Amino acid sequence: MPGTRRSEELPDLVTRLREAGCVYAEEEAALLLETAGSKAQLAAMVERRVAGLPLEQVLGWAAFYGLRILVDPGVFVPRRRTEWLVARAVALAPPRPLVVDLCCGSGAVGAALRAALEDVELYAVDVDPAAVRCARRNVPADRVLEGDLFDPLPSTLRGHVDLLVVNAPYVPSGELRLMPSEARDHEPRVALDGGGDGLDVHRRVAAEAPTWLRPGGRLLIETGVRQAGTAAALFTAAGLVPDVAVSHDLDVAVVTGTATGPVDPASCSPRRPVGA
Repeated sequence: MPGTRRSEELPDLVTRLREAGCVYAEEEAALLLETAGSKAQLAAMVERRVAGLPLEQVLGWAAFYGLRILVDPGVFVPRRRTEWLVARAVALAPPRPLVVDLCCGSGAVGAALRAALEDVELYAVDVDPAAVRCARRNVPADRVLEGDLFDPLPSTLRGHVDLLVVNAPYVPSGELRLMPSEARDHEPRVALDGGGDGLDVHRRVAAEAPTWLRPGGRLLIETGVRQAGTAAALFTAAGLVPDVAVSHDLDVAVVTGTATGPVDPASCSPRRPVGA
């Protein structure tokens, strides 16, 4: 949209967004104006935002780890706190890693790791068909698989995975009602509801992860800070060596579990014959 029109419309747009309860009305108004290709499109986008849709679903993208991740309506919106999961994975990655991104949602974590690391062999999995369609727009489509956790992965990956990164749902069921309405009403429950204590999916992942990791490979899962100790105990019970890294700035924890056993030098070779 022309710059003059943008400057003329900005104050009214900020006022409308603020009246609708948008805390960062100025920033949101600027992004809407930047993204809209016409006055009609802007009006439609503003109506959707005022109606309570997440800003990222209205814009069609989310800023994440220096990237623009495409986000479709009804798909979980990548959170800034999940950048801590990416940062931990980057810090622990071996050269040319084999990475599996479980509960991938839009594919934000996998896309960020592909951008940050050299020659990543990536597989991404989600149970939600809408998330799978979205993720295939952000990472190579043939490596995004639909199914429940490990089920759709090629069996040839067993024992070879370097990094298993997981942003599974971890909101306790009883606390979903406390979430902002834009999350409760416009993101899939399967991406939010973690069961009684929030760690139902974490238990399932931890129990099966050792069969997929190479010796020395790592499972990394995002959790709430208060849940990290319980998650670490789950990792120990599964035979993984746990470590907890907390970002106080982002108020999030990443629990890492390292697979035990001697590291086979061949497992660190530039490329292993495990592709589908």
